[in-house]
Amino acid sequence: MASEEELEEIRKRKYEQMLQAQAGAAAEEERKQELEEAKRNIIRQILTSEARERLNTIKMAKPEFAELLENQLIALAQSGRIKNMITDSQLKEILRQIMPKKREIRIRRI
Repeated sequence: MASEEELEEIRKRKYEQMLQAQAGAAAEEERKQELEEAKRNIIRQILTSEARERLNTIKMAKPEFAELLENQLIALAQSGRIKNMITDSQLKEILRQIMPKKREIRIRRI
């Protein structure tokens, strides 16, 4: 059986590992928050207020799609392909282009 000193040493190592894991998780969370803040700033610069409202509405309904759209808009802005702020009508047109086409289903009764 292990002596008290060995048990204390094991406890101390486990405690230090837990502290390191918590510090790593906190740093990761802080990095994610900084990235989200940077994304919000870029979106604020390239979209009008009406377009941002539409994007927020989409984010509530389809978060994955809104994330994809945000990333595409940010990539366009960073590459210099967006010269002016995107208006609500322009955002609608972009959405029409990238939304998957709905298939029309017809039911015929015989």
